[in-house]
Amino acid sequence: MSIDTPVRAGSTSPVRPGSPELAALLERLAVGASEREQKRIAPHEQIGWVKEAGLGRLRVPVAEGGAGASVREFFATLIELAQADSNVAHILRTHFWFVEQQLAAADPASRARGLAIITADELVGNGFSEQSRKPVGLSFDTTIVPAPDGDGFRLNGTKFYSTGTLYSDHTQIWSAAPAGRIAGAVIPVDREGVTIEDDWDGFGQRLTGTGTTRLVDVHVRPEEYFDLGDPDDQPVGYMGAFLQLYLQAVTVGVLRSVRDDAVALVRRRVRNFSHGNDSQSPSHDPQVLQVVGEISADAFAAEAIVLAAADRIQEAFDSVVDGVPDPTISERAQLAAAQAKVAIDRFSYATAAKLFDVGGASATQSVHNLDRHWRNVRTISTHNPTYFKAAAIGDHEVTGAAFPGNAYF
Repeated sequence: MSIDTPVRAGSTSPVRPGSPELAALLERLAVGASEREQKRIAPHEQIGWVKEAGLGRLRVPVAEGGAGASVREFFATLIELAQADSNVAHILRTHFWFVEQQLAAADPASRARGLAIITADELVGNGFSEQSRKPVGLSFDTTIVPAPDGDGFRLNGTKFYSTGTLYSDHTQIWSAAPAGRIAGAVIPVDREGVTIEDDWDGFGQRLTGTGTTRLVDVHVRPEEYFDLGDPDDQPVGYMGAFLQLYLQAVTVGVLRSVRDDAVALVRRRVRNFSHGNDSQSPSHDPQVLQVVGEISADAFAAEAIVLAAADRIQEAFDSVVDGVPDPTISERAQLAAAQAKVAIDRFSYATAAKLFDVGGASATQSVHNLDRHWRNVRTISTHNPTYFKAAAIGDHEVTGAAFPGNAYF
């Protein structure tokens, strides 16, 4: 599938948290979100609006051309974005991870190159995960090696779960390097040898472009290359916590949409069951209202959990010195993000399914597309199995075991 021509920067001042401009953007994104998902209409136009608004600069300091959002403000805004369109929010996940990497980078030249991409309102996609026989983590079949002619490097392999790359200007590829090291590159998606396929067929988050990226003898310039060293000797950090909490924030946005749809559904129903508490009006039936109240409470609780964990990530970010965060503070951030996932996953699926308890059989009609909420929440949750998270938390609490040193935790 060909990629639409990227939309260039359309503003010099990015939208900021809580601003009327952000509210207008979110309202615009929400229009038609359900129909786009139902008809599988890729949101290229909507991603263009995001770029024009400078939303990708949300966390960049104001003095460097960004909106200067704190971590809490970022996650609060992300929740609102996911409420408007969970696919658009999810598409931007690895872009915002790339932003965090630049903000915490120790090398000024590397940081400047990364921020130049971000402040040009260009997006960075993802080439991390693979479908292979190797363990999920920092093990890759994709390779990056010095070019035979000495001109940079050459990249070969196949990535899957390439969320966001279909809509991006660049992609960040992670790979195996010589001598057992891991390395990668940030390259333009239109470079010769890069093929992006819109073949994601998951039952949820259908428009995220979470499919295949193929790399055939792709040229990598020296300044685009990054070396991460030994996969078994990675420093303790909080980037994995950021990536995983991001998914929980998207889930919260979906739960907010469940709440909104439950309210709208009850308000428009014109009849109730004859054996209900109010046979004439569901909107006056205490039991129906109870279900709506439970959905609302769950959405509120999930948001509170995410924002509390976001504060721990802010502490870890603030502890960074020369590119390295304080390991104890980072560990607290990892713990909080893991706890947030385990807690929210315990009720989010059921909350999304409760929508049908206030609507009856008519709510299951495909024309309403209300099943998308459960499908989306369940798909988001699979990115990192809950039971592995819970086991790691328990091991940490009981024995003091360290958390896994990769971005999947």
